Amino acid sequence: MAASTRAQVISLYRMMLTESKKFPSYNYRTYALRRVRDAFRANRKIKDPETVQRLMVEGQQTLALIQRQVAIGKMFETQKTVVEG
Repeated sequence: MAASTRAQVISLYRMMLTESKKFPSYNYRTYALRRVRDAFRANRKIKDPETVQRLMVEGQQTLALIQRQVAIGKMFETQKTVVEG
């Protein structure tokens, strides 16, 4: 994987984690964080440039989905649970 592609993947990973941390609901937040980490770990060994590019596009679509869901979640926020403190 080229250095620039690696930097783009790491940037996407960080953006997805940052956005996932913005979920108002504890359950959604922990689920999103776990899914992002697991997906990137599962695809860590992929070297084929076409596959990497396809996964980057999927990741960007998922990032947009997370951003939309966070915005919707903030519109309909509920009381915090005991876990959230």
